[in-house]
Amino acid sequence: MTKQRCRTVRGLWAQVDALMLGMNWSEEDIEKPHILIDDVQGDSHPGSFHLDVLSDEAGIGVYETGGKPAKFHVTDICDGWAQGHDGMNYILPSREIIADMVEIHASVIPWDGMILLSGCDKSVPAHLMAAARMDIPTIHIPSGSMRAGPGNSTSGLAGPLTARAKKGQGTAEEMRDFKLTGCPSCGACQFMGTASTMQCLSEAAGLALPGTALMPATFMDIRRMARRAGKKIMELADKNITARKILSQAALHNAIKVHAAIGGSTNALIHIPALAHELDLPLDPKLFDSIGQEIPYLTNIQPSGKYVTELFWFAGGVPMIQWLIKDHLDLDVMTVTGRPLGENLDILWKEGFFDRCLQHLTTFGIPAEEIIRRPENAKQRGSIAVLGGNLAPDGAVVKYSAVAAAMLTHTGRAAVFDSEEAAQAAIIAGRINPGDVVVIRYEGPKGSGMPEMFMTTDAIVFDERLNGTVAVVTDGRFSGATRGPCIGHVSPEAVEGGPIALAENDDLIEIDIPARSLRIVGVAGVRKSPEEITAILQTREAAWRLPDMPPKRGVLKRYSRNAVSAMAGAYMK
Repeated sequence: MTKQRCRTVRGLWAQVDALMLGMNWSEEDIEKPHILIDDVQGDSHPGSFHLDVLSDEAGIGVYETGGKPAKFHVTDICDGWAQGHDGMNYILPSREIIADMVEIHASVIPWDGMILLSGCDKSVPAHLMAAARMDIPTIHIPSGSMRAGPGNSTSGLAGPLTARAKKGQGTAEEMRDFKLTGCPSCGACQFMGTASTMQCLSEAAGLALPGTALMPATFMDIRRMARRAGKKIMELADKNITARKILSQAALHNAIKVHAAIGGSTNALIHIPALAHELDLPLDPKLFDSIGQEIPYLTNIQPSGKYVTELFWFAGGVPMIQWLIKDHLDLDVMTVTGRPLGENLDILWKEGFFDRCLQHLTTFGIPAEEIIRRPENAKQRGSIAVLGGNLAPDGAVVKYSAVAAAMLTHTGRAAVFDSEEAAQAAIIAGRINPGDVVVIRYEGPKGSGMPEMFMTTDAIVFDERLNGTVAVVTDGRFSGATRGPCIGHVSPEAVEGGPIALAENDDLIEIDIPARSLRIVGVAGVRKSPEEITAILQTREAAWRLPDMPPKRGVLKRYSRNAVSAMAGAYMK
């Protein structure tokens, strides 16, 4: 049995034991290894609502193997509730607060091990960051995937319906039908957005048990896996396999390769660098781009494809992706099974995991290769490009797997806005023209907390006049469900006087994704030489002054004051 870390402090102060016995602990429990179980459960959104059930199962697993679980909670929040108002400004900062609270929970006494339960956009990266920070034996349990809506639809239908409603189109019956069916169960939203992406990357990095990412949240399998995690953490504690022994440089590279193969969210380029920072590991965001050029893009999952995430799991999920790209992966990396990745994959084949998953597809009559393509049938490599140029000297990010071929290169007139709300209002009012490049600034980490621009992008996509011809460029970020030529994370951000702050209406902006370039190439609709543009930007910079910004207080004030660049991970220094 593991040498108990908690014993190092219990002898210092008699109240430690008394406090435990004041709850549901017995004297025998005090002598057992102590496991922290920290979840984000709450009435905040379906991705976290059911985690109390999984937390209980994990606790049973700990008990069954001779340990004592202790349950803690830090409820996360949802981008969906924050759309259209200033609540969105708090979404990314919540990642930092969740990580900090888990650190506090994990530091009050020296726990023998830790189980973290989460499944959505900011809670999963927060938990990965906390695991790296604490470096004790840790397992992450993903919250799984929500069941599909009617006709394999997703909660992403909120975008077109809301845009149509604002234009006076659509019916009350359509809206009510969506509200009753868009989120038919608990679990993360049914597309490869940031929530699904981060579940996959947790497993791909080795911190979640094989096959747990995007498991249907209503299946009994997920409860059994949670209990198994409770048992497995005791083994990790006994062997002292800590989080940093799993989250190595090679493990992060494996995760980035899986990200390329699944067409993951651009927000991973905020979260994985932030995780690397916690691990004291170097990670250049351009690595996502260079790795992506080696890895075939294999999935046909919304928003870039046709199917929903539960079907991705039925097709074999992350383990199938890892098997198909195994020649590109480091198969010797340690995982939370206590075994290397390559051995995990072999065991999954032998014990029938893949066969059981694939049997579910017979219900739908969909061939597995329609959902996860074989590498030889891949139509492209990777999914993410990191751009540079005079508009983004420190970088910008675009998910080119969701961009139509005709818009991979584009030059258009800038329509510049200092907030997303102003940009979306202009689109709804018909003031944006086909071919324009909508520039939204002062929405970076230091500007307003780096909200996502989902309402704006959806307003464009579902406007037949604009869809397929209008690009968005911002120092903010995008939803993982975003489609189209949407370039985010522009750095330096506007608040810091980056070139995006100097853009003016009717500047010509050139987007060249194959060349990885984002540049201002003209003024007042007239193309200029690079030397002329440099001189013009220098003149504008000399005259630039930071505009009055809405006052901030509390968490948002602290975050905006201390956040680093989006391209570095947007963490608080």
